Amino acid sequence: MNIIDDLEWRGAINQSTDLDALKKLTEENKIALYCGTDPTGDSLHIGHLIPFMILKRFQLAGHHPVILIGGGTGAIGDPSGRKTERTLQTMEQVHHNEEALTAQMKKLFGTENFTIVNNHDWLSKISLLDFLRDYGKLFNINTMLNKEVVASRLEAGISFTEFTYQILQSVDFLHLYRHHDVQLEIGGSDQWGNITAGIDLIHKIEGPETKVYGLTIPLMLKADGTKFGKTAGGAVWLDPKKTSPYEFYQFWINQDDRDVVKYLKYFTFLSKEEIDDLAEKVEKEPWKREAQRRLAEEVTKFVHGEKAVEEAERISKALFSGDVADLSVEEIEQGFKNMPSVDVENKKENIVIWLTDNGIEPSRRQARQDVSNGAIRINGEKVDDLEAEIDPSTHFDGKFVIVRRGKKHYFLARVK
Repeated sequence: MNIIDDLEWRGAINQSTDLDALKKLTEENKIALYCGTDPTGDSLHIGHLIPFMILKRFQLAGHHPVILIGGGTGAIGDPSGRKTERTLQTMEQVHHNEEALTAQMKKLFGTENFTIVNNHDWLSKISLLDFLRDYGKLFNINTMLNKEVVASRLEAGISFTEFTYQILQSVDFLHLYRHHDVQLEIGGSDQWGNITAGIDLIHKIEGPETKVYGLTIPLMLKADGTKFGKTAGGAVWLDPKKTSPYEFYQFWINQDDRDVVKYLKYFTFLSKEEIDDLAEKVEKEPWKREAQRRLAEEVTKFVHGEKAVEEAERISKALFSGDVADLSVEEIEQGFKNMPSVDVENKKENIVIWLTDNGIEPSRRQARQDVSNGAIRINGEKVDDLEAEIDPSTHFDGKFVIVRRGKKHYFLARVK
């Protein structure tokens, strides 16, 4: 299947400048293409991941992806998708973010058949007079005002700084066309105006027959109409320090049946046959959640690696079964991050007193009742002896005590 046919089947194309010509080009040649991201933060989240998944598909099909880190444009601020001006970051913060994003991209794309560039390298060398004479003359103000990214901001106001962003992004496309033979720019749906501005600039300078193209991806919405990628705790990050691999895995495994097939198409490299088979299982055996498990495995493996998948599955299994004794300290940190926790002293104490004084049980009467009924497990082991003692130093390097009350209620006691 041609890469463009594959993207259409996956529902991954929103707008394109000349899809038939692009399809013909990609059938006849291996092309270079690019997608950019500004270093507004030190990690991508899964919303950012979508266009880069498209780039990865091109890479796997033998084409050459170029990742642009916007060290120059990031210092200016992209008005796309915003109602107000961005707060300018310090250059020190921009450089820190550049390094972090570069490391993430190398992890996703490897080192072969892949180029990463920073537009600060060329934009910073353009003088103000050169910018106005060489590029400003080629941009019509009326056309720029009609671009959605600018038009949507006119009522609230837009600074000259952000107004010039589409010129800078256009210069990027021109530079990459000249120096890296890039013929295709990919972006989110909010980047359409910037992408077409770049194509117009190349046609004006290099000639109207120059073969350059643009492609955007659809805005991702969940079946309930809400924005994809957000949780009660905020964004789902690719940085394991911001969103642990276990949380990342759980995000995908908890997806709605109505969304899971769409996400399999967008976020995995499974074949049409494999996804069609999983779609059938969603219809016939939704309670097994096989599609969700495969989705969680594939995306977690792509972002964090095979070991992270194994850890996430191990944590999930332990929490479900209650057999937590063999979890590592790191796995406990991941699996219990959002569960109720208390700080406890590192001293031996009667179980009833310990449960009550640390707020895990509301009263000593309730604590005695739960212990006697076998409803309390400490570090995975049932404790039904009212005279039993809790010794926080005996498990998990003396850092944690895991309490399970009943079948579902976990508490993490952090030893001070």
